[in-house]
Amino acid sequence: MSEQKKPSGGVLKKFIIALVLIIIISLAGTGVFYYLRYFGPNVSDKQEYLYIRTGSNFNDVYKTITDKGIVKDTTTFMWAAQNMNYVTRVKPGKYRLKSGMSNRSLINMLKSGNQEPVKLAIHNIRLKQQFAGFVAKKLETDSVSMLRLLDSAAFVEKYGFTTENVYTMFLPNSYEFYWNTTPEKFFDRMYANYQKFWTPERKAKAAAINLTQQQVSILAAVVDAEALHDDDMPAVAGLYLNRLKKGMKLETDPTVIFAVGDFTIKRVLRKDLMKDSPYNTYMYAGLPPGPIMMPSINAINSVLDYQHNDYLYMCAKEDFSGYHNFANNEAQHLINAHKFQEALNQRHIYR
Repeated sequence: MSEQKKPSGGVLKKFIIALVLIIIISLAGTGVFYYLRYFGPNVSDKQEYLYIRTGSNFNDVYKTITDKGIVKDTTTFMWAAQNMNYVTRVKPGKYRLKSGMSNRSLINMLKSGNQEPVKLAIHNIRLKQQFAGFVAKKLETDSVSMLRLLDSAAFVEKYGFTTENVYTMFLPNSYEFYWNTTPEKFFDRMYANYQKFWTPERKAKAAAINLTQQQVSILAAVVDAEALHDDDMPAVAGLYLNRLKKGMKLETDPTVIFAVGDFTIKRVLRKDLMKDSPYNTYMYAGLPPGPIMMPSINAINSVLDYQHNDYLYMCAKEDFSGYHNFANNEAQHLINAHKFQEALNQRHIYR
């Protein structure tokens, strides 16, 4: 029998080299496969934010991502989410998306709950109903939930307020909240800010004029509604404090407009003064039971640092500058009022 030939050294070497190349190519292919699934760009430019509501599970998140076209390849996102153990670690919030983000970057952000804060610039919101709607547009909560707490005597009592004066707790400023902040946590945060604002010095000034913190804000709301200019506020505040000390009715038009509920009124008529409401300061003495608007910080400070004067009456100046003519007697006030009424007539302002 003939002897079987053994492969030469050259053939064996070529075989090994070929095998190594196949392994390298295979590994490279596998590496590229995993790299693209983890690190390759996948987030589209169709949405700026991803909102994940409280109580959502991974299926909810996946549906939102699919429906909104947030990622280009949902299959690789699903694969990466499963392999990165995100499916059981869903956290609610508002997440900023960047076009070209990888699955890994997106999932790490979602898994860690690294959401972007929401900025709330709270200024000059007249009614608490409007305030509830404003907050609901910015946060996950709805306006009904906010109003339910604002109108809950038991809830607001925990903070030392009534349903009539609770609106004084919210001070104008710029705030940051997480989108999924609950209404209860929102109240806690606003109350903490309220306590910080009311320093011992401010509390002492309130006590010196025989007003509670809430009453200061209620009066400040009237001052703010009357005075169009900040430098007019201390004089207006001094006038109202003089009337309160003497037991006189405040007799201020903005409270009547609030009672009537028509904020387009530019000229208060006699029939408006007949509106039976605790907010009508022509009919009832003392302060209204709650603020007629959210007062500015300047208005609150103007009440606390009021101008010491002897004014008891005021009327808007006939030049429509937004300033007032003040008087310490009714005779002079009637002269001032007549001037303003004539100016209104000349401009055909009858309502």
